[in-house]
Amino acid sequence: MKFKVPGMMCMHCVKSVTDALESMAEVSNVRVDLSSKEVSLEAQENLREKIISTIEDLGFDVE
Repeated sequence: MKFKVPGMMCMHCVKSVTDALESMAEVSNVRVDLSSKEVSLEAQENLREKIISTIEDLGFDVE
């Protein structure tokens, strides 16, 4: 699963997103790329909205 998170500007942003997603038991292999502003991870499709909500709760928009 991939998401665009255009508001990520620094390594603190990357760490915040990574930590939040890695804390979700149903999510694995979280990779956050600051240069492309992409988040990729492995999770079941039915968790898409929960993952988006988790990222948005950090103050980021998700595309």
